[in-house]
Amino acid sequence: MDNIQIVIDGPAGAGKSTISKIVAEQLGFLYIDTGAMYRAVGLKALSLNYDTKNDSNLIAQLMDNIKIDLKHGDNGQQVFLDDKNVTAEIRTPEVSIAASDVSAIPAVRISLANIQRKLAKQNNIVMDGRDIGSYVLPNADIKIFLTASLEDRAKRRYNELLKKGKDVSFENVLSDMNYRDTNDSNRELAPLVVPDGAIVIDTTGNTLEQSIKLLSDTIKERLNCLLK
Repeated sequence: MDNIQIVIDGPAGAGKSTISKIVAEQLGFLYIDTGAMYRAVGLKALSLNYDTKNDSNLIAQLMDNIKIDLKHGDNGQQVFLDDKNVTAEIRTPEVSIAASDVSAIPAVRISLANIQRKLAKQNNIVMDGRDIGSYVLPNADIKIFLTASLEDRAKRRYNELLKKGKDVSFENVLSDMNYRDTNDSNRELAPLVVPDGAIVIDTTGNTLEQSIKLLSDTIKERLNCLLK
């Protein structure tokens, strides 16, 4: 059969990237974090002092020349923006908000979706994002929608940022996540929705280990059915 496409969508802070990466390693598939691509565009816009909420025309023009590469090494996926490794830089709260803003710009989504589809044609993949099963790869073999309560997701992101030494408050993280949820669900092109045929997995209250096992078991069960 053709290359297998496993897609995992869901809101910010649901654990998509962490869990998808581990599941991809278990399966020997290529992991593609599409959110990192939007973060790279957001970082580029911020570096040029663009207003990511209002300078949509300027940001759309960036897509003609911007260079975004995802490379996989010993330390996992590395993100390069215009040949510079920005893997750490794109994980700040400011870039998170910028990524949500630029993701609402049709020209950005169309450009990045084309890159994502090309990667999916060339490899067995686990790809996560907000619109993969609904827009980028609507015919994917396995679709998962991973979610959790807003408070649970904000708590996870808050603890993650604290571990990285970031000076943040839980209230600000909660507010930022709510902002991103609203942005993602209400954009005109490819909003965040539960894709047709997706399995919804709610990890509210789960430990990371419990969530990984739940997702891994679900995907392996579906894969066994596909490969029979």
